[in-house]
Amino acid sequence: MFSPDQENHPSKTPVKYGELIVLGYNGSLPNGDRGRRKSRFALFKRPKANGVKPSTVHIACTPQAAKAISNKDQHSISYTLSRAQTVVVEYTHDSNTDMFQIGRSTESPIDFVVTDTVPGSQSNSDTQSVQSTISRFACRIICERNPPFTARIYAAGFDSSKNIFLGEKAAKWKTSDGQMDGLTTNGVLVMHPRNGFTEDSKPGVWREISVCGNVFSLRETRSAQQRGKMVENETNQLQDGSLIDLCGATMLWRTAEGLSRTPTVKHLEALRQEINAARPQCPVGFNTLAFPSMKKKDVVDEKQPWVYLNCGHVHGYHNWGNKEERDGKDRECPMCRSIGPYVPLWLGCEAGFYVDAGPPTHAFSPCGHVCSEKTTAYWSQIPLPHGTHTFHAACPFCAHQLAGEQGYIRLIFQGPLD
Repeated sequence: MFSPDQENHPSKTPVKYGELIVLGYNGSLPNGDRGRRKSRFALFKRPKANGVKPSTVHIACTPQAAKAISNKDQHSISYTLSRAQTVVVEYTHDSNTDMFQIGRSTESPIDFVVTDTVPGSQSNSDTQSVQSTISRFACRIICERNPPFTARIYAAGFDSSKNIFLGEKAAKWKTSDGQMDGLTTNGVLVMHPRNGFTEDSKPGVWREISVCGNVFSLRETRSAQQRGKMVENETNQLQDGSLIDLCGATMLWRTAEGLSRTPTVKHLEALRQEINAARPQCPVGFNTLAFPSMKKKDVVDEKQPWVYLNCGHVHGYHNWGNKEERDGKDRECPMCRSIGPYVPLWLGCEAGFYVDAGPPTHAFSPCGHVCSEKTTAYWSQIPLPHGTHTFHAACPFCAHQLAGEQGYIRLIFQGPLD
C-alpha cells in the first residue's frame, strides 16, 4: 500500500504499524476509496507522537473539573454519575505512542471514517438509507512508537473538543484502584484468533473492550446497562487477525509483519491467469470460461464461470434447468441432477482476508466469492456480530450471511477436452 507520507519523503519509508480492513468490501468501496473513507486504512508512525495517557482525576463539579472539560487543548474523559456529580479524568501527552481514531464522524479527529456495511451492496446509495448504529467517535487505537510497535484498542474516541463524554445512561463504574471506567452505548467488540492469522487459525471468543482498555465478557444485548464479567487474563492488545466490531461494521487488523506473509494482489492476479490459462470449459456448452479481471468485479462477463452451489459443478451461463415451482432461484445441475442455487463466481480480490496463498479452489455460498480452501474454511467458522444480539458466519468479501451445510463449496472445473 502506498502512503501519502511516502510522496513527501520518498527516501525514508515510514514504519507501518498495521492495517485495518473493513469486512464486506472486495478491495475497495463500491464508489471508490476517497480520502479517509476507504475499505482499508494503513496506520503509519506519525512524524510527531500524538498519543495520550490518563493523568489527573477530578471528582464532583469542582471548578478545576469544569475547567478541564472546557479546555480545548486538554484531552479528558467525563463520567456523569448523576446530575450533581461528574468525574473528569484528564489525559496528558504521551511521547511514546501514536493515537488513531475510528468512527462514523467526518470531523477532523477521526482518522478512518467507517460507515455501516450493507451485505452485497454495490453502491454507496444502498448504504445511506440505513439508520447507523456505529458511534460517531467509536474507538481509538494506540500504537507504541518503539519496537515491537504494540497496538492496543480502547472504546470511544475523543471529539473535536478533545473530550469523551459518558452520559448518565452509559454503563460506568469505579475500578479497584480508584479510577473510572465505562462502556460505550453499542460497545466495541474484539475477537483474537487462536494460532494467529495463519492456515491453522481457529476463531477465538468475542469480548467487549472498555473505554480504559479493559476486557469483559459480552453484555446480554449490545447496549444493556449491565457490563459483563471482567476477563483478567486477556488484554486489549491487537494481534494479527484480530477482529474489531463497531456494531454496523467489522474490521480485520493485520500487522505489518502478518501482511508481509500474505499473498499480494499480484499473486492473486497470477492465480487468476493460471486458472484461465488452463482453459476451463462449460461441460455442456463446451465454451471456454474465464474469470474477469480484478477491476471488473461487479459486472457479469459473458465468459464468467457460474456454479451450482449444491454440488460445485462449474458451468458457463445458461438458461435451462429452471425449477419453476421453486421460485426460479434453484436450478438442476446438468452433470449430477442436484438441485440448488446457481450463481456467478467472483474472485476474492482483498488479499488481506486470505490466511494462505493457496489456489482459488473453493467458493463461499451463496455469494460465489472464490478463494483458497483454508480461507473459506476459516471464515466459515467465525460468528460475526449481526445486529444487536445475533452472530452469524459471513463472506469477508461481501458480508453476505453464509448458507448451506459448510458455508462454502469445492469447485469442480471441467478441463478442455482437446
